[in-house]
Amino acid sequence: MKHATTFDMQAEKNSPTKRLATQVAIVGGGPVGMGLAIELGQRGIRCVLIERHRQPQPIPKGQNLTQRTMEHFHFWGAEPALRAARTIPPEYGIGGLTAYGSLLGPYHYDWMQRELVRPYYFKANERLPQYATETVLRARVAELPTVQVCYGWRVEDVKPWADGVKMIALAHEGSGDAGEVQQLAIHADYVVGCDGSRSLVRAQAGITQTLSDHDRMMVLLVFRSHQLHELLKRYPGKSYYNVLQTELDGYWKFFGRVDLGETWFFHAPVPPGTTRDNFDFRSYLHQAVGADFDVEFEHIGFWDLRFAIADSYRAGRVFIAGDAAHSHPPYGGYGVNTGFEDARNLGWKLAAALQGWGGETLLDSYDRERRPVFASTARDFIAKSIETDRQFLRTFDPEQDRDAFEQAWQGRSAHAVGEVHAFEPNYEGSPIVAESDHAAAQGGSAIGTHTFRARAGHHLAPALLSQRFQGRNVYEELGEGFTLLAFDAEPEKVRTLTQTAQAMGLPLKVVEDSAHGECQRYEATLVLVRPDHFVAWSDTDADGLDLAEAAEAKAVLRRASGAPLLEAVGSV
Repeated sequence: MKHATTFDMQAEKNSPTKRLATQVAIVGGGPVGMGLAIELGQRGIRCVLIERHRQPQPIPKGQNLTQRTMEHFHFWGAEPALRAARTIPPEYGIGGLTAYGSLLGPYHYDWMQRELVRPYYFKANERLPQYATETVLRARVAELPTVQVCYGWRVEDVKPWADGVKMIALAHEGSGDAGEVQQLAIHADYVVGCDGSRSLVRAQAGITQTLSDHDRMMVLLVFRSHQLHELLKRYPGKSYYNVLQTELDGYWKFFGRVDLGETWFFHAPVPPGTTRDNFDFRSYLHQAVGADFDVEFEHIGFWDLRFAIADSYRAGRVFIAGDAAHSHPPYGGYGVNTGFEDARNLGWKLAAALQGWGGETLLDSYDRERRPVFASTARDFIAKSIETDRQFLRTFDPEQDRDAFEQAWQGRSAHAVGEVHAFEPNYEGSPIVAESDHAAAQGGSAIGTHTFRARAGHHLAPALLSQRFQGRNVYEELGEGFTLLAFDAEPEKVRTLTQTAQAMGLPLKVVEDSAHGECQRYEATLVLVRPDHFVAWSDTDADGLDLAEAAEAKAVLRRASGAPLLEAVGSV
């Protein structure tokens, strides 16, 4: 197949159609689409991104960005700008709180304390509205000559072709910069749908979904209230709050700060048939807080609470990511972070395929890794949380048995700490990571344990290197492709792996250092790190592999790159 290596923008004279050819076309310029464009663009892959809206939509969702997500922003060159865009002062804090009955009631505990797992990540977490995050991503994309963004266009048709995918996009929102052109005819080697839960790309690619409907209508309120800020000063450093009430049967009333002092958003169940005009939202807010306060509404919207997961994340040359691939209630701040991880996982694999050093197995592994992780997130954390809350509310009532309630409430507080530690998405069982005795057959899970030990299929923990590297973190030395970390490793093994990678055409950077200090925590002398900073292989569980032998080094690298289908490997 001949890959499109440059933007091909042809418009016949007086024709309303412009023709473009590119390597990857991305449909949807929300945070996931923008993140994917950056990931690909920085790797030299030419992309066309189609986005309907000229400006980010001013709805404050997707606010909690995990430590892992902030690692992405660091490597996308957007971390300083993102932190500068924060709407809550850094010194205030971005913690969470769970309350029973009302926010001002006697029962509450700290919730989602992500700082507990901070040592296992290179960057600290962050919090800001999604529209602010999108603004930062848009600015970063604009700096990349490899990415062309078409704002004010909507995709109408997606058709897989023998040597790629053809798309038609029409002018949307009266595109002033489109001039006389009213239609884009795009040919791409690959297409990625990042176009939300009602994805046109998913539908036209014939990818089905599995839905789990909770039959709950939810409201999203955005409002201003300085008095609420004053009422909640008793909880310093808290930026989001959820309220458990018996009548909601396990579903939350959820408040979040948009800024410090004035603007808030609120999610909660409402009766079927609720509209903007037939429900007293002000009283609903007052009842959740336990006091009256001023309310000035800026937005009232509705959505259905459900889980949805695509039955495949790939159909030939078409991929889906973010909400197009999966959606769930905004419980726990998992959504946008899961989407960013999709972008990071898929981006390097598409680049590898287009650059000739990754095979079909590598592309297939996107679905094999990411889909089980979301399924586990939805099942083992979000749905489980709703059911756990439901059973608690049905069993315990401080008005009936205060001692039993308070004992159970303390137990919930301890469980909240355990939940943070247990959420550790991993790819054990993936076809492109080394086998493990504990490998999940489906290729991944959201359940794991945080540890510094280098384990195949798990995120690489940070570590300070020796003074040879001026005390820099290992994350500051990782390469764009694979990285081989060698800590007092046998020179012959390092040499064999390096030569084998070169013969296979694999990008490999070698970082050699002494096995000292924090690096000892890896419990390995050789660690092969993927471009997305998950461990592909380490000699922690090498089972006697002799990597001084070229055949065994070749087997490790073939697996990590999905290379069995590459002809180039045969000459190694």
